[in-house]
Amino acid sequence: MPPISGSPLPAAELQSSHALLKASVREAGALAMTYFRANPKSWEKRAGEPVSEADIAVNNLLRDRLDGPRPDYAWLSEESEDDLARLDSDTVWIVDPIDGTSAFLDGQAEFTVAVALANRGEPVAAVVFNPATDEFWEATKGGGCRLNNELVRVTDHAACAGARLLLRRRALKRAHDPDIFTDIETADPRSIAYRLALVAGGRFDGVVSLNGKSDWDLAAADLLVTEAGGAVTKTSGERFRYNRETIRHNTCIAANLALHAALCDAFSGVD
Repeated sequence: MPPISGSPLPAAELQSSHALLKASVREAGALAMTYFRANPKSWEKRAGEPVSEADIAVNNLLRDRLDGPRPDYAWLSEESEDDLARLDSDTVWIVDPIDGTSAFLDGQAEFTVAVALANRGEPVAAVVFNPATDEFWEATKGGGCRLNNELVRVTDHAACAGARLLLRRRALKRAHDPDIFTDIETADPRSIAYRLALVAGGRFDGVVSLNGKSDWDLAAADLLVTEAGGAVTKTSGERFRYNRETIRHNTCIAANLALHAALCDAFSGVD
């Protein structure tokens, strides 16, 4: 796969769009909190895929705040009908109004509002916000990753043994040699964007996810981890490209560069 090219967006436009994004996601997080632990109406889009009135309200607010000032940008959101006209646009907002809806509905503070601005398939600005814990991660391409205005970095833990990993324990059964995962600490928050952000912030060493994800699950947090010095790829080591006709991705591994290589090796061929 050829390298992903740099952003052609003018620097001033990127920075103003990032400022717009940060303000919009702050407002969206505040709106989400008015529904949190307040018994919002919910239903299933498909079996096992809950959605709530909060998801819809946050989606509508973000579209209003982001689309208006940037009418030339396309829109891709979990809670909007997919308009394939987006494929004709180099620049697109990629939105998950509430990532971790099941946790949100259970009253658990493991959900996020996750939004990326992608250009030519690559995220160039991103915010992941957990309003229940007031953790606000943001990044621009080449500008580093910040948590609540402080620069953060991935850890330097290089081995699978002793790693703090965000994964489902049963995923280890699919590793070539599960015995290399000795003395590990694991957790599994239900928002994949939150998991990736925790790696970007150095609180955990890596993420392994072997079930399907969509562009909106990954794009924003992908940039956070990358700007924090890590890598986010498929188990094959292939980087993600966004705003394609097919927006589904089967696997995801994220960590600092050394641990990322070790995890990809451990799960190579799993897709």
